[in-house]
Amino acid sequence: MAIFAITTVTTLYLAIYSNNAFAINENSINTSKTSPSFALNKDNNNATIKNNNQKYTTTNLKNAEQQNNLLIAKLLAKNLENRIQKAGAILEITSKLPQVRDIPFVNVLNQTLKTFHGIPQNADNEKRQVARDILSSNSDLFKVFLALPNGNMYLLEPYSVQKGLTANNYAFRDYFQGAIKTNGIYLGNVIISTAASHDKEAVIATPIYSLKDNSTIVGVWAGSIDFGALNKESQSLNIASLDNNTRIVYVGHLGQKVADSDVNKSNIPESFANLQSFKNAANGQSGSVIDTVNNTKMMVTYQPVKVFDNTWAVLLMQPLQ
Repeated sequence: MAIFAITTVTTLYLAIYSNNAFAINENSINTSKTSPSFALNKDNNNATIKNNNQKYTTTNLKNAEQQNNLLIAKLLAKNLENRIQKAGAILEITSKLPQVRDIPFVNVLNQTLKTFHGIPQNADNEKRQVARDILSSNSDLFKVFLALPNGNMYLLEPYSVQKGLTANNYAFRDYFQGAIKTNGIYLGNVIISTAASHDKEAVIATPIYSLKDNSTIVGVWAGSIDFGALNKESQSLNIASLDNNTRIVYVGHLGQKVADSDVNKSNIPESFANLQSFKNAANGQSGSVIDTVNNTKMMVTYQPVKVFDNTWAVLLMQPLQ
């Protein structure tokens, strides 16, 4: 299994790199220098394996497999971190644009909030255009919106999603409160979406400051992460080639599943908050531990994903043989 794991690490790296998710020094995964040349020793009933006159026992192979799993988890964690950081950077930069900081149609909300869940489609077109440009340049976000300091929705793109909202005020959301409290960019919890097009979301939010004094908060500029895009990526990497039962999940900072390499489970809500592997990752640790997942003992390799004020996790799970 270790031989296949090493090949998968290389394939995984190439898949991520080809998607321009991030770059990494090629020496860090140069398998031609680090991969052992395996040959069975027929004279040994314990089936030890030779590598340049060094014998690898079954334990050595297990250790090598765990190291490969750690590398895979690290690659995926870095990829996820970079994607979220990139989306956050775009939101933070655009929050400083004059057309975003100017809120000219606040009074209109008195007539339109309950019917349109914000301002009308043809109002504040400059701001709507900025939101549309963000969405067209970043596939990890499926909506961009602005909420006023009292939490009322001001506008949302795409407008078709705004029309289908099931709530008008978002002051209770942790991402809204986090952006206001920290005066900076904030990644919220995994939550049930009020947009009909998506069932779950996590929102990246940043405060908007007044054009007049650059200190008064006039709104919160935010974007919702598209879990569907993360699901597709994790499933396209063919992680199962390590082992038919291998599974990778991305987990939010409270333990809720964000994305799943298992296409049959990707739409099933799950919490991993009670796993020791998740708790370790949430504390900034990486490694492997035996956990029980769905009544099955698993070797779980974990890696933290530190983004803004929160820590998500990547969990790679394999049933114990």
